[in-house]
Amino acid sequence: KVFSIVFSGNGPSGICLSYLLSGYTPYFKRHSLHPNPILQRKLEEAPEVSVLDQDLEYLSEGLEGRSHSPVALLFDTLQHPDTDFGGTAESVLTWWHEPDRAIPHLVLGRNAPGGAWHSIEGSMVTLSRGEWMGLPDLPFKEWLKQKRRGLRNNRATAEDIAQYYQHYVMKKGLQKNFRCGTVVTSVRKVSAESISNHTQKDLQEDSDSLWNSNEKSAEVFQVDGFFKTVEGDKEPFSIYAENVVLATGTYDNPTWLGVKGENLSYVHHQLSALEEAVKNNSVGIMTDPVLIVGAGLTAADAILFAHHCNIPVIHVFRRRVTDPGLIFNQLPKTMYPEYHKVHQMMKEQTAACAGPYEHYISLPEHHVLSFGKDRKCIFQDKNGCQKAYKISMALVLTGSNPNLSFLPNDGIDLALDSDQPVNPKRNPIDVDPFTYECTQEKGLYALGPLAGDNFVRFVQGGALAVASSLLKKANKNPP
Repeated sequence: KVFSIVFSGNGPSGICLSYLLSGYTPYFKRHSLHPNPILQRKLEEAPEVSVLDQDLEYLSEGLEGRSHSPVALLFDTLQHPDTDFGGTAESVLTWWHEPDRAIPHLVLGRNAPGGAWHSIEGSMVTLSRGEWMGLPDLPFKEWLKQKRRGLRNNRATAEDIAQYYQHYVMKKGLQKNFRCGTVVTSVRKVSAESISNHTQKDLQEDSDSLWNSNEKSAEVFQVDGFFKTVEGDKEPFSIYAENVVLATGTYDNPTWLGVKGENLSYVHHQLSALEEAVKNNSVGIMTDPVLIVGAGLTAADAILFAHHCNIPVIHVFRRRVTDPGLIFNQLPKTMYPEYHKVHQMMKEQTAACAGPYEHYISLPEHHVLSFGKDRKCIFQDKNGCQKAYKISMALVLTGSNPNLSFLPNDGIDLALDSDQPVNPKRNPIDVDPFTYECTQEKGLYALGPLAGDNFVRFVQGGALAVASSLLKKANKNPP
């Protein structure tokens, strides 16, 4: 089967792009006032032209904020005009449904719409404020009100968010574009001639209706994978697409330390293992401590969870507690009291000096040397001194990498540094900042963490850029 566009990944990036490709079109809301006077003036120049059809580079020029992507900042400031300063100004966008501008597309995902949000423990509270988790034209807060719930400290639970994304797809009528329970195993370019005549005829007809004749490509993408049936069988599929959007996120592939014994059964790389152990009563107040490795927010979530269950913890991390690169040193205390508490524990309760917190020891500037079969773990500090602790289980929570095994050479050739694996923070896929098309592979686009956008509020600008580019290719942008 041939499609003009196929996306791999159905998290917030994929959902937002599906919305924009389904004919939902953003315009500047007349008589609305944006707090940025320069942007306001630009928006007033052509209010009758959709934002999708305007020059995104011109509109986003000079914008500043918490993202490196100009288009991410633009779309965010149009939807939440002064949110970083605690303001609650309404979006300056109005949305029109223009079905004649819709482009047929297919969104493939392993889970229900919402992607990795379905794999995160439901009661976990998000780092971002609740309203920043929402998608266009359906504020998250309003949806939560209908459930007769409020936001705790302005934040939302993972379960709420997973449900909201599913609701969004239904409410906006996007479900016909989504195929859940699918796993993509290969995406590669093939010559249009090499596909069977029957498929090629299909492609020709499809192309005529969708793409300018000069855009017709001699090459298309072949997307292979399998579909998981209700019975648990795997049904293979093979489809062809003129354009492929990579929106798979980074939740799949936890980082390993690469030390001896890391593959032993008591060493885990996901927070869910701790929740499971608590349910099974295999860890508790009387057991040996749980080792938590890492100094990011997932490690902090594990510490909070263990603390809540009175489980003793040994916390090992490489950085100094005062390192400005540590995420805790970048978060406002008032908005994130629980993470501030973890940071406090890390500072006050080191092995060298006992502090006020029971069942917790912090070992800053240490790293793990090995895990033993007898559950003894050996650490080394910055001076080369070694310590051994007996533990009940270990959680290595030092980040995750995207799983791009379905791309040739694991997608390394697409990265900014093509000698290193793709990493959302250090080495994202190299994309054009105003179309999000891969610099190294035309017709292939990358969204969200793969392109270096790590927050839901900022992945949406990438979707705007991709939609604008694809509409131009399909000649669905008015002049």
